[in-house]
Amino acid sequence: MFTWLIRPESSQSSSPLQPISSFWIIDSASSQQTLTIESRSNQVTSEDCNNGWIYIRNLPSRFNLDLLNNCSEYPLFDDFCPYLANHGLGQKTHGRSHSWYRTDPLLLELIFHRRILECPCLTNDPDVANAIFLPYYAAIDSLRYLYGPDVNSSFQHGLDLFEFLQSDEPGIWERNMGHDHFLIMARPAWDFSQPLDNDPPIWGTSFLELPEFYNLTALVPEGRPWPLQEHAVPYPTSFHPQNLAYFEAWIQRVKRSRRTSLMLFAGGGGIGSTPNIRRSIRNECENSTINNITSNFNIIQRNGMYSKLCHMVDCSNGICEHDPIRFMKPMLQATFCLQPPGDTPTRRSTFDAITAGCIPVFFEELTAKLQYEWHLPADKYSEFSVFIPKEEVVFKG
Repeated sequence: MFTWLIRPESSQSSSPLQPISSFWIIDSASSQQTLTIESRSNQVTSEDCNNGWIYIRNLPSRFNLDLLNNCSEYPLFDDFCPYLANHGLGQKTHGRSHSWYRTDPLLLELIFHRRILECPCLTNDPDVANAIFLPYYAAIDSLRYLYGPDVNSSFQHGLDLFEFLQSDEPGIWERNMGHDHFLIMARPAWDFSQPLDNDPPIWGTSFLELPEFYNLTALVPEGRPWPLQEHAVPYPTSFHPQNLAYFEAWIQRVKRSRRTSLMLFAGGGGIGSTPNIRRSIRNECENSTINNITSNFNIIQRNGMYSKLCHMVDCSNGICEHDPIRFMKPMLQATFCLQPPGDTPTRRSTFDAITAGCIPVFFEELTAKLQYEWHLPADKYSEFSVFIPKEEVVFKG
């Protein structure tokens, strides 16, 4: 048994953000969340929360914090215990770092849970709430169905949560039949979309196929094109500045960065014989040099000629996932960052590139344009990105 005392970073004197009115104590034995109101000069008012109030459901710890105890029990997946540090941000990349961490995308649920506790528009009264947050670590819980002992019972993923919602204060769910409930799922929606009638089960769980959760809103790093209840949110990067000063310092570094590579691809794959976009990009990057290109194209940068046409950062076997230094420095030196789809259309690298001021180049609209409408409006894509249909690259060169 242990207790976390989570105080918002915004209450620290070094932060430029306004302090909020509360802190939360999370007891892992019961996962009951107790909101303690502290006195302050700037109390939150209804005018500050015009967009609505959020109520956080009290879930037993088996749905969230207890799941973190299994961080090393899935050898076919990975040991994510080292990345639980700093409330899910992971360990710092080095001792003196103020902004860079070894963040694992799987821990988005923990990161969001910790951050939403800082929201000033929380309420203890579900009857006045406009939205109900379920602090259920769905992706972490799914590991036992994907890699663990319950692989043949993946159709049951989520049923125990629904049973709890029906038995514990059922009026909260029944008031709008789940339409006002939402949760974070730190894996692509495809991983939770196995048809219920698959026998034997194939990849994934059936959480999002359960009729019980058809009305539930799921925030996922990659959504499917058709379900209205799925909304894509950006992958977490490794950049977590402590305050606005560090953030602004990074922006200035990005602006000063000398772009010596025309384009960059950081990723793996593309080594097979079957034609695909990654193979085409890898071949181009490995075989092209600035000398055999400048005869056809005048590749000129404002401060002179690029020293590289294409920089390849090999991230095969996940070697870059927890080591942002491997790819962030090259991204700072490149003008365009190529974002070809992999096993699924979206890429965490898209947001790493934007952080580095490297213009993302997309090859499928489902990679970003049809995903992150809340954060990257579709009518703005031409202002910060380039789109080239993958068929143009693979079959026309």
